[in-house]
Amino acid sequence: MNNRIQELRKGCGWSQADLAAKLEVSRQTVNALERGRYAPSLPLAFRIARIFNATVEEVFQPAQG
Repeated sequence: MNNRIQELRKGCGWSQADLAAKLEVSRQTVNALERGRYAPSLPLAFRIARIFNATVEEVFQPAQG
């Protein structure tokens, strides 16, 4: 799954630690999300979208095969 988390985070001027604190997850989780190594749970995906004032579809896109 592709995502725009890093792009959106940098657009807000936040570090990975800043976003992690807002999401109440570890910085390592944010790093894994940005690199596509971790697929978030549905509740976490909705929290991420809400923080960026976006829809889940705007943040996460299916991987193209």
